Amino acid sequence: MAQFVKVAKMSELPEYDGSLEEVEGKGTLEEVEGNRIVLFNLDGEVFAIDDTCPHDSGPLSEGTVQGDQVVCPWCGSRFSFLSGEARALPAMENVASYEVRVTGDDVEVEV
Repeated sequence: MAQFVKVAKMSELPEYDGSLEEVEGKGTLEEVEGNRIVLFNLDGEVFAIDDTCPHDSGPLSEGTVQGDQVVCPWCGSRFSFLSGEARALPAMENVASYEVRVTGDDVEVEV
């Protein structure tokens, strides 16, 4: 049964304004019950997806962000961090996305 687990503090997540320029260092990697999950704080709303690119296992937490997408640093695949949807080749599979809730300063992810 899925449950929400506290993974971070909102005050510690770097905020991103959705710029169309590629920006580094906006994903925050967290280990949650054996899962590598990357968090993105888009103008105060937090999104969570799997950290691993399905094409080449690249760490999406080390990728750049542009708009609502993260770019795999190894292969250049793009994924929506809003939904986990693959948006550019070579990846053809989506990454898992997770429900997020913020309670006070606590960021919780459903796993």
